Amino acid sequence: MIKRRETRQVQVGGVRVGGKALISVQSMLTTDTRNVEASLSEIIRLADAGCDIIRLAVPDAEAAAALKEICLHSPIPVVADIHYDYRLALASIRAGANAIRINPGNMREEEGIREIAGLARKRSVPIRVGVNSGSISKEIRDLYDGVNSKSLAYSALKACEALEKYGFEDICVSAKASSPLMMIETYRILSDHFDYPLHLGVTEAGTEREGTIRSAIGIGSLLLEGIGDTIRVSLTADPIQEIKVGISILKSLELREEGVRLISCPTCGRTEVDLMNMAGELEDKLAHIKTPLTVALMGCSVNGPGEAREADVGLAGGRGFFLLFKKGDIIAKVSQKDAIPALMSEIDNLLEESEQSDGI
Repeated sequence: MIKRRETRQVQVGGVRVGGKALISVQSMLTTDTRNVEASLSEIIRLADAGCDIIRLAVPDAEAAAALKEICLHSPIPVVADIHYDYRLALASIRAGANAIRINPGNMREEEGIREIAGLARKRSVPIRVGVNSGSISKEIRDLYDGVNSKSLAYSALKACEALEKYGFEDICVSAKASSPLMMIETYRILSDHFDYPLHLGVTEAGTEREGTIRSAIGIGSLLLEGIGDTIRVSLTADPIQEIKVGISILKSLELREEGVRLISCPTCGRTEVDLMNMAGELEDKLAHIKTPLTVALMGCSVNGPGEAREADVGLAGGRGFFLLFKKGDIIAKVSQKDAIPALMSEIDNLLEESEQSDGI
């Protein structure tokens, strides 16, 4: 069992971040914030997929004005992402953003930081201090001999101090790098220096395949050490995939129980059914289920039920047929074309039993 590092807690709308709160999964909109209808449509899609907190870009005053309508109708908390112009941060807070993300290092006006801290404190709006390897100042790079974990961590610490100077400590911190190794070491340093909640992510992680691997290594390694309070998987892909991967990382570490855990064997010479295509079809059919279940899809009718004994229900393939099993016990033999419908029917029975049990 993973023992999580103790952090202070911030409240982002209806979602708690840090302390003993569950680790939340975030994403960022791909839409133009000025397009309210498109932005809300994507937020709803992401919320349905399991997104807990959504971030969106606020590049100008028009986007800040649109934020008011988005925040009013969003089903999940909204974080406004601000760069350079402190007035956009103030406008976003007034528009109803549940949190803002800034990098004090690229806001040069001291008065602006003071105003942001004052208004955020007055409105009880937390601030995510977000720095990354591409935003480290030349001064800090020179001090630490380039871009590395030490210079990135120091940049984040200095950014926090810019807000603390004005009595603001309702802070969450992110310090991301595209290198999982640099990102891991940076968060270890930060974890040793303060108890602010940490937002984990490998920035610019890449395409769906490569980005998933890099994110799983970076985010997963830190979570395994008990470091991290909220996560975002950054992919050059549909943001729905970011949520799916994020949830999968948490489920793999048993930090989130929601939804189905699908066990499927890698296939071998004993496999005599179309297991690969069936696994993809089954994954899609199970995606909407929120109840914790373990479902198995095995390619061997001889060893399959035993190897997946811990599964709630599953299928094990033979030549042109499947065995339907429950808790390792075979309950039916079905043809290949009827296998997934039979499995889904049994899953529906389990879900109905679970609902009846919860209602008692």
